[in-house]
Amino acid sequence: MAENVQDIKRRIKSVNSTKQITHAMEMVASAKLRKSRELAENRYPYFESMIHSMGRIVERTGKSRNVFMNQREVKKTAYIVITGDKGLAGGYNVNVAKKVEEHIKDKNNAVIFAVGARGRDHFRNRDYKIQEEFLGISEHPDFFKARQITGLVMEAFKNEEFDEVYMVYTRFLSTISQHPYMMQLLPLEAEDLKPIKKEKVVEVAETKKDLTGMLYEPDPETLLDYLIPNYVANTLYGAMIESAASEQGARRTAMESATTNANDMIDALTLKFNRVRQAAITQEISEIVSGAEALN
Repeated sequence: MAENVQDIKRRIKSVNSTKQITHAMEMVASAKLRKSRELAENRYPYFESMIHSMGRIVERTGKSRNVFMNQREVKKTAYIVITGDKGLAGGYNVNVAKKVEEHIKDKNNAVIFAVGARGRDHFRNRDYKIQEEFLGISEHPDFFKARQITGLVMEAFKNEEFDEVYMVYTRFLSTISQHPYMMQLLPLEAEDLKPIKKEKVVEVAETKKDLTGMLYEPDPETLLDYLIPNYVANTLYGAMIESAASEQGARRTAMESATTNANDMIDALTLKFNRVRQAAITQEISEIVSGAEALN
């Protein structure tokens, strides 16, 4: 009986140590989540203004001859898959990977640009072609890294190594709600570049002017050649920021749940410990009483 008491005490100590770790990870995830959300909010004004400018140019010029806006027969598809470099985030990484696998009809006609070690490992273990991998940036999104990634993707698209590009990431809805999302990154469609509705446009002087008679210098096509790579890079950067926030939100929720479960286990083990100890005391008292009666 004494051995059982010691075993329970060891289990309580072990679970309590685990609880301290999960609670610390929950606090760290909360701090990183706040930073990611601030980063996302600071990015919106520039991005919305750029989209507004591109939409105006496309609206003025009609169908563009830009190579990144031309549709062609789809023979091969590329996927930019944004996952985490670490686990312990619930279903965050798995849900993104499932979203990609559901969309791919033939893995021989798909290539993966993996942003994050978990996604890279998932698709490598299932014999998908990993064209490029970018590790160590899932928790620290960087615009220059996003530009590097989109530069490689756009160059390969331009060389017709594949015919369309999808980006798969996790949208951050709230601290407790994140959903995997897929969007077509290339080729761009004029519909994607429509001027933003007035209530969504950042209040800058240019957005208030009537652009009907505006002259572009250089010509609109040259401007699009400059703006489109920036748009694609900013879109990826925004997805990386949202994914970073989603990862921390998912990790915070998972660690909060683990901490709660640890507390429940400690309560149950403590109750069991008290019962076993009380049973041992009762048994000892019974043996003493029985021994005393035998002497009488």
